[in-house]
Amino acid sequence: MPPLHNIAPNQGTFPATVASPEVASLPLSTDMSELRPPPLPSSRFIIQVGMFPITLKFEEVLYKVKVEKKGRGSSKTILKGLTGMVSPGEILAMLGPSGSGKTTLLTALGGRRLSGKLSGNITYNGQLLSGSIKRRTGFVAQDDVLYPHLTVLETLLFTALLRLPSSLTWEEKLRHVEGVISDLGLGHCRSSMIGGPLFRGISGGEKKRVSIGQEMIINPSLLLLDEPTSGLDSTTAQMIINTVKRLASGGRTVVTTIHQPSSRLYHMFDKVILLSDGSPIYYGPASMALDYFSSIGFSSAMTVNPADLLLDLANGSFSFSPGSTDAMEEGESTEQEKSLVRETLRSAYDKNISTRLKAELCNMDIVSSRTFTKGRETKAEQWCTSWRYQFKVLLQRGLRERRFDSFNRLRIFQVISVAVLGGFLWWQTPTSHIADRTGLLFFFSVFWGFYPLYNAVFTFPQERRILIKERSSGMYRLSSYFLSRTAGDLPLELALPTAFVCIIYWMGGLRPDPAAFILSLLVVLYSVLVSQSLGLAFGAILMDVKQATTLASVTTMVFLIAGGYYVQSIPPFIEWLKYLSYSYYCYRLLLGVQYSEDDRYECPERQWCRVGDFPPVKAVGLDKLWIDVCIMGLMLVGYRLVAYVALRRALS
Repeated sequence: MPPLHNIAPNQGTFPATVASPEVASLPLSTDMSELRPPPLPSSRFIIQVGMFPITLKFEEVLYKVKVEKKGRGSSKTILKGLTGMVSPGEILAMLGPSGSGKTTLLTALGGRRLSGKLSGNITYNGQLLSGSIKRRTGFVAQDDVLYPHLTVLETLLFTALLRLPSSLTWEEKLRHVEGVISDLGLGHCRSSMIGGPLFRGISGGEKKRVSIGQEMIINPSLLLLDEPTSGLDSTTAQMIINTVKRLASGGRTVVTTIHQPSSRLYHMFDKVILLSDGSPIYYGPASMALDYFSSIGFSSAMTVNPADLLLDLANGSFSFSPGSTDAMEEGESTEQEKSLVRETLRSAYDKNISTRLKAELCNMDIVSSRTFTKGRETKAEQWCTSWRYQFKVLLQRGLRERRFDSFNRLRIFQVISVAVLGGFLWWQTPTSHIADRTGLLFFFSVFWGFYPLYNAVFTFPQERRILIKERSSGMYRLSSYFLSRTAGDLPLELALPTAFVCIIYWMGGLRPDPAAFILSLLVVLYSVLVSQSLGLAFGAILMDVKQATTLASVTTMVFLIAGGYYVQSIPPFIEWLKYLSYSYYCYRLLLGVQYSEDDRYECPERQWCRVGDFPPVKAVGLDKLWIDVCIMGLMLVGYRLVAYVALRRALS
């Protein structure tokens, strides 16, 4: 297979006879690390993403954020009028000290979300950012945002399935993944899990390469990288930049931030923009940077790494006295001298570079290599894959990622131990002990009304970073993700309550009727889904685990008290609380499955009493249970809709 960087931008499209891909229906037990693509003739290209050159131009980019200072709101300018252009085949490196605005500018160029006010003009082939451009843009963030329980191969393969066009078959996408793994030197860890805070996986450098590999998958026309060599040794960093250089030489536009590159890496860049406190102090060819600064009186008598000298200048750590040409040692410059150096450099930029650069950009006629029309092109390029295809891939990925988390030993032990302990406490409760039986039924409604809620609260806050990353790349529709997440949770979240009911129902001596058992199980599972829906809504609305957990605690406490068991005569002015509690409806339904109002039980003094007259049962009633089913159904749908709308708003 030819590597991705060797595919020319203007090659023909892939033959139209290729069959539409279908997600392989692989069982969860399948070891995807053993998957190998079938051999294809070497003369046949494996991929054709339809890449076309993109010329990126940005003019007078300003970015301001609001800050609180002594109780007053004010704004702080992060980017101060940045201008430049990157053409296909070029690498633009953004240099500057920490806090100079490199990542902010890169985020703006990639069309990613910024919380402040962005102004200026950023165009791609002379046009504003569109969905088609976003799907041809690769963005590698500084932090590696990956699913911890997926292997390297699974991570890249699911990315390929979602981001590569439908004209490619599953086998061809797999072959592409193998090529990326080979290019990045990840073959030795292809079957290793990514890892996370709670368990060890691949190394930090390998995670960085996987993140880059996710963007290389799509054969991007525009590649943006934020500190791609951060945390890597010099050899690995050299390999990464070599790969990026080859990608650029194939007609791609590359922009990268880099903190302190070695001399070898610096000379691989075509252009450099040097930032100091959000202001540009140099823009131009990397090879001309030292000559420029020497021409305005800033040069070093020693042979140094150009990047080191540029960073010294950006920090203002340079002597500024007549006839002095040597950089001062660290710590010698005062803050006043640093400010004077930076101000001198900004003035020199405005005089020598800024005016000329703006004139060149104004006179330059950027001709797009491909015309985008507002009708046909937008519709054709709206999404790389269909909604149904995205749903299937996301469902399979979700099942593979969460199979370890949902069925880990701790959760299984927690649920089974509670079921067994409860079974012993309510062991074969006699029919005459109706108070104990109703207590067991209320325990059903409470435990499986609150346990899923707390688990669901973590769902969207924990996946927010991944969602932002993947949605910003145009990988899939939010609706396909949301519904696949909902469907994928069903077998994983309903298995444990099923085991719980099977254990405690028969140990507790409840009604020994298969129909009653099945109905009780269905009611509990119904309550689990409603509880989970409310937890998803809390998490999506707040997008903060601590806040959502606090809200869930207050809610569960209210539902517990108003559930109809502890307080049977609620004052009228606050009685409405119980109608908000799904635990109340679940409790009523479970009572309705076990009893009817005309059933009899042995009450004190050897008498037979009517179940409907038993105070706890009489307080909730057993009539019109179908209304309870409908109300819980409305809660189920309503909470899910709220969660979806809140999630869309949080990611917009």
